[in-house]
Amino acid sequence: MNQLVRPPRLAPGARVAVVAPSGPVPEERLQAGLDILRGWDLDPVVAPHVLGRHRELGYLAGTDEQRAADLRSAWCDPSVAAVLCARGGYGAQRMVDLLDWDAMRAAGPKVFTGFSDVTVLHQAFATRLGLVTLYGPAAAGVDFLKNAGAQEHLRATLFEPESVRTVTAVPPGGTALVPGRARGVTLGGCLSLLASDLGTPHAHPGARGGLLLMEDVGESPYRLDRYLTQLLRTGWLDGAAGIVLGSWAACGPYGELRAVFADRLGGLGVPVVEEFGFGHGEGALTMPLGVQAELDAEAGTLTLDEPALS
Repeated sequence: MNQLVRPPRLAPGARVAVVAPSGPVPEERLQAGLDILRGWDLDPVVAPHVLGRHRELGYLAGTDEQRAADLRSAWCDPSVAAVLCARGGYGAQRMVDLLDWDAMRAAGPKVFTGFSDVTVLHQAFATRLGLVTLYGPAAAGVDFLKNAGAQEHLRATLFEPESVRTVTAVPPGGTALVPGRARGVTLGGCLSLLASDLGTPHAHPGARGGLLLMEDVGESPYRLDRYLTQLLRTGWLDGAAGIVLGSWAACGPYGELRAVFADRLGGLGVPVVEEFGFGHGEGALTMPLGVQAELDAEAGTLTLDEPALS
């Protein structure tokens, strides 16, 4: 697995586009997120359908074509330096095949951020555009709006990426489920989306040689077992260099989750660090995907060879 192209970092005054490729966004949350971005001296512009809602399928922010057009237009706008997802939810899988990858590749590298359902797009940006992306808070996400730690880590990654070249687990997490050190290129995201993306045209073919990041929300232990077993049975986890487990909000007692992770991942024979503090949990870290890094499971650190953004 090769390191991908690093987009340019943001500078004060940069124009950033906010899109909703999945679920609909409450207006008050969107406005609160825009206020934070303006406080960073960014110039946020809102894509046309961010506040939209599909007529029959209320869990979608507009039709698949509308959401794809919003993302494509934002990415291909030469005045836009970054595209930030307003939220996750569900729907990225429905629109990812409608994107014009040739036009987006021609637009050149820029910053892309989001998490959860946006995992599908992170995989596509890696395989189709060859770009480093940021698995981090959504611009209108509840935790991001109320948590200064999540805000600051994303801001530092966007503007001063060299200051966060070593990503340290949020205390008291970052313990080694399987001790050791490993090197590889980061990939991953939300576990249920990694499983449901298997075999699709834009997904990573596998985690071989990579440091795999995984987290999820609202999934019971047996469902997490099922997703991990699916990844194991398909061979997708073969050759993974190391595993970084994030937050598991509303997934059940952590002792039960740890038993699942030990059972399903312990046999891989690679370092595994748990409760690293990215994903759906409070104060979520921003994790670069597509960068060469070293994992130290016992220290609870992920050290990038070079800053996530150039």
